[in-house]
Amino acid sequence: MAAAATCGAGAGSLRSVAAAAAVDRSSATSFQRKGPRAGDADGRGPRLVSIAGTRPSVRNGQLLVSTGLPALDQLLGGGVAVGTVLLIEEDKYCTYAPLLLKCFLAEGVVCGHPLLLASAREPPARLVQELPAPLLDGSYKKELDQDGCSHPAADAKVQMKIAWRYQLLPRKEVGPVSSRFGHYYDISKKMPQELLETAQWHGFFLPEKMSSPPTAEPCHLTHGYSKLLEFIKKIISEEGVDGSNPQKKQKNILRIGIQSLGSPLWGDDVCCAETCEHSHSLTKFLYVLRGLVRASLSACVVTVPTHLIQNKAITARVTNLSDTVVALESFVGLQREINPLYKDYHGLIHIRQIPRLNNLICDESDVKDLAFKLKRKLFTIEDSEE
Repeated sequence: MAAAATCGAGAGSLRSVAAAAAVDRSSATSFQRKGPRAGDADGRGPRLVSIAGTRPSVRNGQLLVSTGLPALDQLLGGGVAVGTVLLIEEDKYCTYAPLLLKCFLAEGVVCGHPLLLASAREPPARLVQELPAPLLDGSYKKELDQDGCSHPAADAKVQMKIAWRYQLLPRKEVGPVSSRFGHYYDISKKMPQELLETAQWHGFFLPEKMSSPPTAEPCHLTHGYSKLLEFIKKIISEEGVDGSNPQKKQKNILRIGIQSLGSPLWGDDVCCAETCEHSHSLTKFLYVLRGLVRASLSACVVTVPTHLIQNKAITARVTNLSDTVVALESFVGLQREINPLYKDYHGLIHIRQIPRLNNLICDESDVKDLAFKLKRKLFTIEDSEE
């Protein structure tokens, strides 16, 4: 009996020693809550940057801005990622690509983002005056209903369905988006003057910049490309979106829009001959531009007349130097214009490439070809009626 009592006492002491050791281990663990750090009021660590007109991607947390077309935002995975370049391959007669560029810039005006608009064809001031009017305070629902009722077989809801070759896949719907991210625009009206007066924009018109020589070594770039890169660097620094002023509390996004890059108006001859003198100017410009955008809070949309580029190897390099690639194919002058299947549409939109950030390769969209329609007031992306 005494031996049993002794064993019981020994077991009890062992249990107490083990419990004490467990307490010591728990108190000595490396997973300890740290105190509040500088800039963290509650000690929970850094938070995502909160900027008007942006939202984080649900896929990778990357900060996104809207293209100004909610349907296109959904196709691109939520919008245009900050720090990336969106390439729009222009349609044959350059009818619809300028419209997408204007919607991107108009979204920047509504969200309070500064704009940088570069063109060699028309003055940026004229392009700003032609920005479409936003449909705010729920008025877009009324316009969508009116456009839908204008056709007897049209659906009352805004739908973005899979293209004809993907009809067996699940359908996607494009519904109204939050008023804080992405807006609809009335392309039949111009943006009100009082709203334009609040816009902060910087214009680059090539004919006005050609009088002065470039201040830096061109590095086999055309004179126009060199001047444009200098201007972009200057505006990025002036707007403080390059991170040079970490004490700046009010952060913002710079929206860069470049019209018809690579056309002969820019002094480039890639559209004139298959073997040209400046065959590497366009690709070198895009390489430097991509680096500038990557290192700043900027989002860039570039339209390029790729159908005019004679050397397809240059077209491939231009695509590889862009993060997102969207191509517009107009039915004007094609047999598809009289095809009954396409009678209610004005062209196709091809999603050729979407970005896969921090990787060596780019992602590809499952849905690549959809039809677009220019309605009375809206630019829509849909499928043909069944």
